[in-house]
Amino acid sequence: MAKAKKKGGLWRAVKILVGLCLLILAGTVAFYFVYPDVSALKRHNPRKTSFMEYREHEWRQQGKKLKIQQRWVPLSRISPFLVKAVIIAEDDKFWKHEGFDFEAIEKAVETNIRKKKIKFGGSTISQQLAKNLYLTPSKNPARKLKEALITWRMERALSKRRILEIYLNVVEWGEGIFGAEAAAAHYFGKPASALNADESSRLAVALPSPLKYKVTGNSRYVEKRSRVIYDIMVRRGIVVPEYEDIMKEPPELETQQPSSPPAVPTTTPEGAGQEPGLPQ
Repeated sequence: MAKAKKKGGLWRAVKILVGLCLLILAGTVAFYFVYPDVSALKRHNPRKTSFMEYREHEWRQQGKKLKIQQRWVPLSRISPFLVKAVIIAEDDKFWKHEGFDFEAIEKAVETNIRKKKIKFGGSTISQQLAKNLYLTPSKNPARKLKEALITWRMERALSKRRILEIYLNVVEWGEGIFGAEAAAAHYFGKPASALNADESSRLAVALPSPLKYKVTGNSRYVEKRSRVIYDIMVRRGIVVPEYEDIMKEPPELETQQPSSPPAVPTTTPEGAGQEPGLPQ
């Protein structure tokens, strides 16, 4: 009898616990259906993202005196090579999906099962932006649920162009380096608008883990992967290699402006006054 009562009490406790968990889940879903106000991003650029604040907290704990380096630029002032390279590297179906790449998610789940690890993958640019703006890098299921809800709302409130513009301005590209303009200046000493295809490919490769994969240097992974992205751009007609080579060459002497006006030639009898070596 006592054993039956004990079993009944345990079952009631389990039901209460499950009920509380479902209530918390429902509350979380309801909360993130209205918060944050993603529609404000149509008109206003985010000043500081949740991920930037997360990094600043890390630096303080580590005793590092680092500051966020970021300069906002419109999408029109970001090299089209960088835009294309990032989409190829991070989310090649960006223009087609509605926030989620279910094929990539399926592959990630299969990989997790095969390797017996719980490691989320298959995130789109929209999902990464939702995480960077409002959440933390935590990989627990609750954070992924919040990310999914915010992503769903962003895709309905913002245009694809605006999502891409915000992403390229807030994404991390090195320790303290955020956004395309700061990254272009830090690694290549030029504005984001002037990045060529090779530089853009290297920047795109670093995005999954910019603190691990160095944009410049002799990393074999970065060299190999950036070449793959570059070759894809060539195959798609985004890059014309011959044009790239010409643009890298220094200007020819004959195209430079003379420092003083050229001398006016005088008319002389045939053969008279000719300098040795000049054609007659």
